[in-house]
Amino acid sequence: MQDPLHAFELHQILPLSLFGLDISLNKATLVMWVVVALIIWFLLRAGSSRSLIPGKLQNLAEVLVDFIRGIIQDTMGTDGLRYFPLISTLFLFILFCNLLGLIPGSYTVTSQLVVTGVFAISVYILSLAIGFSIHGGKFLGILVPPGTPGWLLPLMIPIELISQLARPISLAVRLFANMTAGHVILGVLFGLTITGGFLIGWLPFSFTIALYGLEFGIAFIQAYIFTVLTCVYIGDAIHLH
Repeated sequence: MQDPLHAFELHQILPLSLFGLDISLNKATLVMWVVVALIIWFLLRAGSSRSLIPGKLQNLAEVLVDFIRGIIQDTMGTDGLRYFPLISTLFLFILFCNLLGLIPGSYTVTSQLVVTGVFAISVYILSLAIGFSIHGGKFLGILVPPGTPGWLLPLMIPIELISQLARPISLAVRLFANMTAGHVILGVLFGLTITGGFLIGWLPFSFTIALYGLEFGIAFIQAYIFTVLTCVYIGDAIHLH
């Protein structure tokens, strides 16, 4: 049986270089382009008619817009609606990447730690920039939980600092680990189905079908969790705690 991690390896399809920087085309790059194209097509088609009685695509788009707006208002308040384009783009991109990765022969972009890491670090740096732009030096007060007595500050500030630095790490690893683990299990079960033959192979195959359905739910849940935590971090920067 093949190594279940071989599906996550990336190989050059078209070697390219720009001023010594390797920008070679690979499967992950192609899938990201496809995801961007699908999102643009979906939104353009959904918004092209804008009829009073919505069709299927328009109805789906309206549900997604209301869903994302609800996340923003619940975590950031009405002030956070200015970040709706950013949050909706992030949610749709991660969701489409997760779902497209479930198609056999495709590639799960969010199973690459470098991709989720760039998203997480960018979100965290953005939250810091928003916090300092709104509150200035007072934003450092986020390291001091409200009501903390003065004698506890030498202990609480390092703890809060570690908690802040752990945010982008946990945000990146959570998405990467969940998507990778699910696909590894699917790969192992498919391998057992093939090697088990007709008499035994049906058992892992039945688990594969059940797990495949579960992975569809996880694809949505992980996009939702990443989006919620992004809103929470930005909301903390806006309102301080």
